[in-house]
Amino acid sequence: MTRKTAAITKSKAPRKPTAPAEIVAVRVPAPGEGKRGEQGYLGYLLRQAHAAVRLTMERTLADLGVTSPQFAVLTMLNAYPGLSGADVARLTFLTPQTVGVIIRNLDRDGAIVMTPHPVHGRIQQWTLTQRGTTLLKACRERVIALEKRLAASLDAKAETAIRRWLAGIAADLQED
Repeated sequence: MTRKTAAITKSKAPRKPTAPAEIVAVRVPAPGEGKRGEQGYLGYLLRQAHAAVRLTMERTLADLGVTSPQFAVLTMLNAYPGLSGADVARLTFLTPQTVGVIIRNLDRDGAIVMTPHPVHGRIQQWTLTQRGTTLLKACRERVIALEKRLAASLDAKAETAIRRWLAGIAADLQED
């Protein structure tokens, strides 16, 4: 790691406090403006977009009684039946503890079922039940509508390029 130069770390002269009459309210920029727009850092913009999508997804799925993390778990178990809780945690970017709670709740609600691993008896494998598949289908219909909204201004080529770029970032930075 490189050290900061003296010019960066050097303290500036203390500023005089401003008089109350000089204080002006600062307007926080809306998403898309200033550093929250094209001038912003890519990492910040990705996080801002993720937060907006997650909030919208939470609202979209709320009346089904499904949270965004639960939807992620259901999606991964549908795509890869027989995953362990640790595998699900890695795939969904959730902590093992959070996945444990989600799995207990989905199991209690009859959306998933556990089977012991054929070789490693302590490993629990999880798969969707018919109820879980039906629930995921209802969730997926809503999420597809959200994804269509996200891609509304993109042609197929641009959407493919963005998907490739996002997947590439995840693959590239996973090694760090």
